[in-house]
Formats: sequence, structure tokens, C-alpha cells
Amino acid sequence: MDDRETFRQEAAASALRLGEDAELQRLARDVIVHSDRHHWSYQWTWLGVPIIQMPPDIVATQEIIWKTKPQLIIETGVARGGSLILYASILELLGEGTVIGVDVEIRAHNRASIESHPLSKRIELIESDALSPTLHEVFKEKTKNVERVMVILDSNHTHEHVKRELELFADFVTPGQYLIVADTVVEYIPEQEHRPRPWGVGNNPATALKEFMSSDSRFELDAVTNSKLLLTSSPGGYLVRR
Repeated sequence: MDDRETFRQEAAASALRLGEDAELQRLARDVIVHSDRHHWSYQWTWLGVPIIQMPPDIVATQEIIWKTKPQLIIETGVARGGSLILYASILELLGEGTVIGVDVEIRAHNRASIESHPLSKRIELIESDALSPTLHEVFKEKTKNVERVMVILDSNHTHEHVKRELELFADFVTPGQYLIVADTVVEYIPEQEHRPRPWGVGNNPATALKEFMSSDSRFELDAVTNSKLLLTSSPGGYLVRR
């Protein structure tokens, strides 16, 4: 008997129950806070390139790309490039698609690591402020006539910056595709004395996303993905364009 659909439904139901388990979610965030003191999210690579993400987010993003088959993935925030390599690797398996990474500063050694990678043919790098009006015009042209566009926001994490990114980039996400807002976990953890940042509780991607969702009905939360991640840097940050 083919039980694949039953398995999928049971897994989804379990994920939703997991998301409703307040004590488990509290414990998971406690693990995140304590493990971050040891830079846990900095420990991983994807095909040889550092990917500054938590493993459940890496796996979930892979699932999303495989399921929705975007033809273009836009990510703000390049860092060391591992996320771009992740996206490009799944697109390579799918047989089509391009990744565009945007960062206000792409360091020479990171650019070299990305551009020398075997998957670089699917990656384009743009050094620019994500909020640049000129860049917005560039993406209007690049997304013209592209049927499936996915966007991931993972650059400056202040409320105002992410709010403006949402206003600029949400328009590019096509129906059925994902908008991922990274590092919403900042809202739920205490100030990180070991890694000072200009964002924190009350001023971060989660607060920007909440404001955005209150006035934009085009997106809905992916309840299953957001519930099952548990150890995630982006709780509530996985959205689908209706």
C-alpha cells in the first residue's frame, strides 16, 4: 500500500502540535541562546563554503526550493556565501534557475570563494545597499517575465531596514513562492553581549515582519514549516505568496 500521503499528513500534524508546545519552544530558545555563545550557527558549511545558518533552516530551505522550483532566488546578505551555494546546488539538481546575492560589501576573499565554486555558473553577485532605488530598478528588470521568484532577506536586521526591504522586495515574490525573513529570533533572546549589534528586542526582523503583515494581505505564514523547525534563527519567518 502506498502510504506516502498518509505519512506526509501525519508529519504535518505532528509539526503543528510541536509548534503549539510552549514548553518545548521555550526550551529550544534556551538552547539557541546558550549555543550562540559558542557560535553554533557558524559551525556549518555547504559544499565547502561556510553557511551561517542553523541546520533545521538549511534543511527547510532545501525542502522549499525543491517543492516550489523557483527560477530566480534573490537573497540580501551574502556573508561568506554558503547560502548562495545551497540554493544554487538545489537549482542545479532541478536543472534551471539563478541565484542573485546582494550585499553592501562583498569581501574579496568571499567573492573569490563563491566565484571559484563549481556552482558559480548559477550565481550572480551584486555589491549594493539593498535599499538602493537603483538596485530596485535592476530587479524590476531582472524579474520581468520570470514566472517563479523567491526572496530571502538576511542583511541588516534593524526594524527600519527590514521594513523597507519588505516594502521593496515583497513585490518581486510570485504567487506560490516563498518570502523568508531571517533572524526573527532576535525578538526572543536577550541582548548578546558577546556579539554587539544595532538590533535587539523590539528592533529586529520580527517586529518589521509583524508590521508588514498587518498591512499586506498577499502573504500567509507557512504554519507547518514555522512549527516544525524548533531550533531556528527565523521563527515565524517563512511566508508564502498567495
